[in-house]
Amino acid sequence: MTRLFLLTGDPVANFFLGSVVLAMGCVVVGEMTLALAVRWNRTYIENLTTEIRLRESQSVQAHEMGDRSSHKVLNNAANDAWGKHFFMMAACSAGALWPVRFALAWMQAHFGQVRFLLACPLLLVFGGTVGFAFSFIPLYILCRIFLRQRVRWLSCSAAASPPAAD
Repeated sequence: MTRLFLLTGDPVANFFLGSVVLAMGCVVVGEMTLALAVRWNRTYIENLTTEIRLRESQSVQAHEMGDRSSHKVLNNAANDAWGKHFFMMAACSAGALWPVRFALAWMQAHFGQVRFLLACPLLLVFGGTVGFAFSFIPLYILCRIFLRQRVRWLSCSAAASPPAAD
């Protein structure tokens, strides 16, 4: 991995170019992990989606018929299913971030002592210097946004989103 940071003759360009390549790798590995987690839990997620649709439609029917107690029970059941779906997807999505932890640990071992001087507006907020994480984390976020928009298969977890209310 050290070779990622030796691509040019300029040390600053090497650092940023290597950071971008490392961040893109983190995004790809994290998204593959997310896709595997969604695939692994596909049946459970589909069952929750079906339950959400069913309970919502039953709740609407009960409301239209004027059955307030059934409406409330069915609405609570739909809300429970939505909550389970939400937290399942949050857990799966958190799994997409695990490569960042290892990348930051590797960078700490190799660039922990490197400090970057900041320009005037940032200097007032963050102090005189910052470490590698100050640049890596925004680069990771930009790589995530860029790759999500450019690479269609990275959006595979979107298929597991809950149904939209009709």
